[in-house]
Amino acid sequence: MGMGKRKRWWLPELAGIGLLLIALVVIFLGGQSNHFALYFEDTFITTSAPIDRCSSRHPETPHDKLLGGLLSPDIDEQSCFSRYKSSMFRKPSPFSVSPYLVEKLRKYEELHKKCGPKSDLYKRAIDQLNSGQNTDKAECKYVIWTQINGLGNRMLSLASTFLYSLLTNRVLLVELTTEMRDVFCEPFPGSSWQLPPDFPIKNLLLKYGTDSPESYTVMLKNKTIPGDSNIRPESLPSLVFFNAVAFNWRMENHLFCEDDQKILQKINWMVVKSDGYYAAALFLLPAYRNELRRLFPVKESVFHHLGRYLFQPANPVWNIIERFYRTHLINSDEKVGLQIRQFREEPIPFEDVYNRIIECSETENLLPKLDQLNHDNSTPIIDKRISVLVLSLSSEFYDMIKAMYYEKSTVSGEMVAVYQPTHEREQDSQAKFHNQKAFAEMFLLSYCDKIITTATSTFGYVAHGLAGSKPWVLRTLNRLMKEPGPACVRSMSVEPCLHSPPIIECKENVRIDPTEVEPYLRKCDDAPPMGLKLYDLV
Repeated sequence: MGMGKRKRWWLPELAGIGLLLIALVVIFLGGQSNHFALYFEDTFITTSAPIDRCSSRHPETPHDKLLGGLLSPDIDEQSCFSRYKSSMFRKPSPFSVSPYLVEKLRKYEELHKKCGPKSDLYKRAIDQLNSGQNTDKAECKYVIWTQINGLGNRMLSLASTFLYSLLTNRVLLVELTTEMRDVFCEPFPGSSWQLPPDFPIKNLLLKYGTDSPESYTVMLKNKTIPGDSNIRPESLPSLVFFNAVAFNWRMENHLFCEDDQKILQKINWMVVKSDGYYAAALFLLPAYRNELRRLFPVKESVFHHLGRYLFQPANPVWNIIERFYRTHLINSDEKVGLQIRQFREEPIPFEDVYNRIIECSETENLLPKLDQLNHDNSTPIIDKRISVLVLSLSSEFYDMIKAMYYEKSTVSGEMVAVYQPTHEREQDSQAKFHNQKAFAEMFLLSYCDKIITTATSTFGYVAHGLAGSKPWVLRTLNRLMKEPGPACVRSMSVEPCLHSPPIIECKENVRIDPTEVEPYLRKCDDAPPMGLKLYDLV
């Protein structure tokens, strides 16, 4: 046999070794930077190549990192990685941003820079506060937000307070206690929103309550100030407490009356405490309605826009979000998010809640259906990946749903993976890492294509509000379980529910139902018979 006809037996082996070395190099390089997942035949490997959007399997148009003009480009990306990246994993917003809202936000940012902490005008305002004397010559007025209850409640009330500051030309300052630091990025370029530690009044959360002498309603009751909207600013105190905390499912009277708001606007310093989404109640005030219409032509977009503007995950939180998403969700063809909240005050057996979840899923076609008749699991597998994200303080729901798809094939042969990032057992809103993980999970839920939430859950409100998605709401409250009706309902609005609408009794012995003031203000579809929610007219 001649040399020219000799078989080169070593070439296939060298080619195989070369491919193996290339794969090892790719894996090594992938470990040095941000990861994203792809499939190479049957082998799962990683690479450091950049991606634009949700999935390498389903490329979409490049993401709008400024969110239609909501965000200013003037914040350094290194200080907040998520600010210009978080929208990569979320579908484009269904709501356009009004040019007037963009203009309003840019003007507010200038005001915050002019009057914010460390500015000369802020120091002058502190001197005025310390004097105890109000004045009509102040260039800057302030509203200070202080937190109460869990993270979802805090975010809804903070967004409401920011909207109030936009409407009243006040500078928003936030009392961030230890457990709330490193949860959100700073939202305003060139100035901080954090209340400085040397602010003369300490521990606002404990200092101000229902019976505080600084409370506006207490001052009216004690006749410390007259209920006359023509009162001169110099006759008013330098600070007022605006108590918008729910009390027996109703907020205090006078807070949403026209004449009372005229008085409040003359006081330069205001402290707000709230545990709910009182932004909806601001639409009750005639003085603000035209401005609100211009800011939000689509009523159900209010929290969607304000939430995406205000709440960008701080770097430690974004690391959790991006790492989990790239590891588990990025190659999914469909992502289904299931958020289950169990309330201590309304304990319901696990089996009853689980049965509702399954009934809801089957009725609304939310989770892939199991092939109950094919006992040998021989259904052909198709190349469709569905990820189910379970968010709950308990692990039992995750265990049951994961076992369900492990033991049975789906009718259509989809590949189903079930994930649960954490199961904390107990809500601990006083722990920073708990709040960081909770915010990370809200964001992950907002990235899902189908979102299922629990009735009245503020966690769920935030997640589907950020997504701009109308969720399927599980009717798992005690009073809803006892009533006839479906296991879940599709919400008619993206907006959160204000569980405790204000009492509208601005004139003596004349009480107005808030749901009768404007046609787009109606009762909540997840918290009957109470609640107030913004809907768009169909």
